[in-house]
Amino acid sequence: MSATGDEKAHGSGSETSSTAQLEIYERPGGWRGLYYHTATQVCLVGLVCFMCPGMFNALAGLGAGGQMDATVSANANSALYASFAFFAFFSGSVHNVLGPRICLLIGTWGYSLYIGSYLATNIHPGAGDFVVVAGAVLGACASLVWTAQGSLMMAYPTEAQKGTYIGYFWGIFNIGGVVGSAVAFGSNFDSTLNHVGNGTYIVFLVLSFTGVVLPLLLADPYKMIRTDGTRVAPIRYPSWKTEFISLFVALYTDPWIVLLFPMFFASNYFYTWQFNDYNGALFNIRTRGLNNFVYWTAQIFGSFCIGHFVLDLRRFRRRVRAFLGWSIVMVFVFAVHVWSYYYQLTYTRTSDPPDAVKMDFTDPDYPAHVWLMIFYGLLDSMWQTTAYWLMGAMSNDPAKLAVFTGFYKCFQSAGSAVVWRLDALQQPYMNIFISTWVLTAAGMVCAFPLVYARVKDYTEMDDEAL
Repeated sequence: MSATGDEKAHGSGSETSSTAQLEIYERPGGWRGLYYHTATQVCLVGLVCFMCPGMFNALAGLGAGGQMDATVSANANSALYASFAFFAFFSGSVHNVLGPRICLLIGTWGYSLYIGSYLATNIHPGAGDFVVVAGAVLGACASLVWTAQGSLMMAYPTEAQKGTYIGYFWGIFNIGGVVGSAVAFGSNFDSTLNHVGNGTYIVFLVLSFTGVVLPLLLADPYKMIRTDGTRVAPIRYPSWKTEFISLFVALYTDPWIVLLFPMFFASNYFYTWQFNDYNGALFNIRTRGLNNFVYWTAQIFGSFCIGHFVLDLRRFRRRVRAFLGWSIVMVFVFAVHVWSYYYQLTYTRTSDPPDAVKMDFTDPDYPAHVWLMIFYGLLDSMWQTTAYWLMGAMSNDPAKLAVFTGFYKCFQSAGSAVVWRLDALQQPYMNIFISTWVLTAAGMVCAFPLVYARVKDYTEMDDEAL
């Protein structure tokens, strides 16, 4: 039902200059109003990712997938991200044909299969090839999950709420990593081994199955009305040919997105050094679980703080906030990597083999090392939040944002596939670390022209669609 009043459109803090020209709708009240609230729906998407990608993150964060030998895990991750990179390039088009709920329903199954493959490896030590195949399948599935997630998370809030909503999602999603890490830490507290037991994998598997059914609870995006009364642009369901062409239309009509590709490429590249070459290389299994716990906990705070208190800080114009966010992330990139460099000088693959005695959280050197994990968690969450916010500043149209998210996940996964393969080939830790530092710094430098020239104080109508 239409409602009048430009005050309603502008009173919510929306920065869309054309809001007054759009039809304003009355939001439902009562329980329907709560269910169809955009924040509720973003939180539900976060809950789906809590159960599936969150458990994957908890597993990956243990180093070597909770195993002693990192080779199988590195090969599986290389296959996963190579597959992810290929399918993510087209996932925006697939999303715009199938819709977000179907993409989430199909995609979440891959996480259960992947977690189950590690349980199979624990029971049958020769099942390493199954883990690699499961990783490749998960890559295709994850491209659907993350494209649907990114499209909804960036399209549902008003422009003044985007950083906050990204913080909501990232916080709930990373609680999955926190819970999974707590399970790994508790269930392996008395273990003297360098790998997790079957019980840890079973808990992860059960939680991931829960995430498979949660997409059924999501509302139809066509029925969603933002808090400022504007209706979310309906998801298009065109032909496959039209949608594949839209990939190149997006690049032609908004070529600035190319400047974010290096940032996308580096956005998961650093996980390999953090998880396998630092957490997995230096610490025993229970301490790896504890490190994982504080890492994902730090992500909750990092994402919400930069999203709500910097990128959505209303006392400043949007362009000013974009520069503030970019500057904070850039400072963290150099501060954290300088710190890491001095630790990396102290060990190599030869000096710390998988069967060596590892550092425990009771050791006197541990506190300084765990603080590095905390700051890496802050950097990761601020990096991802800023990348999503920059894309969200370029458009509010779910179809266009789905294409952008597909690009994001394509290049992100390509970077991951490369570095996990390098790790599987036993490249020196220092080489992987230096490449991580260079790529993250380069990603931020390349993003700066987009921040300067493309981010506007208000989204224009010409930016709204492909």
